[in-house]
Amino acid sequence: MISIIITAFKEPKTIGKAIGSILEQNIKEKYELIVACPDEETKNIALSYKGVKHFQDPGKGKSFALNLLFKEAKGDILIFTDGDVFIGKNAINEIIKPFNNPRIGFVGGRVVSQNERNSMLGYWSHLLADVGAHRTRKNRAKRGEFFECSGYLMAMRNNIIKEIPLDVAEDSILPYYFFRKGYKIAYASKAIVFVKNPTKFTDWLKQRKRTAKAHTKLRKYEPHFPQMKSFKNEILEGSFPIWLYPKNIKEFYWTGILCFARLYMWLNLKYEETVEKKFYNDGWDRVESTKES
Repeated sequence: MISIIITAFKEPKTIGKAIGSILEQNIKEKYELIVACPDEETKNIALSYKGVKHFQDPGKGKSFALNLLFKEAKGDILIFTDGDVFIGKNAINEIIKPFNNPRIGFVGGRVVSQNERNSMLGYWSHLLADVGAHRTRKNRAKRGEFFECSGYLMAMRNNIIKEIPLDVAEDSILPYYFFRKGYKIAYASKAIVFVKNPTKFTDWLKQRKRTAKAHTKLRKYEPHFPQMKSFKNEILEGSFPIWLYPKNIKEFYWTGILCFARLYMWLNLKYEETVEKKFYNDGWDRVESTKES
């Protein structure tokens, strides 16, 4: 049996599509579908779908909710996704397939941007997903190396990890815990999840800083954590490949602006942490331009 868990926070506009993308699949394994959310609006829509279970999230953040769900879920395999995304055809079967190998402990799905490529932020979303995430994860998985996954779609064996810290990125610390225990991490590139990305620069910056902050604390708990998301790694691994991605002059221009935007983001993050002492804390924090249905 598998447990498919959707974590959500005030997602009444998108939760239906997230649930529907799962229910319409021909899933080969027996499964339970759980929606974890703290708000009544999302809960009521979720429960209108036959067979969906609701888990009352206390509203203290995603990692806090996951620690409770580890005890609640009944499946041998736990699949996690979010209430503001939707998965592609046959994604569930694809993400559980690697677990046929007993050495696999954790599997990451592939993020694909829903945004149009004809705007600067839309183009950035495709470049970062295709070059920054997909290419890196695919190559590291082939080499048997550790890589961080995406919380938009990931799966793990149950009853191995009981709890995670609240002030780090769950999609980084969880695969690392499995890797440290001797399990391999797999990348299911055919298990696709479609993600709506920010359409405003302020939202883009807010989202990217929050993601980066969640990674800066990882070595507080794991001093030898092989960190993927850092400014240094972006330069070493991405400086050349990103220039193979543009298809026209406009996209080359947008790629150049992205380089400066990423530099600004990392400098801004460094200032907030060293001067203002603002660090990542678990908690639901909405990025409004990603919440459109």
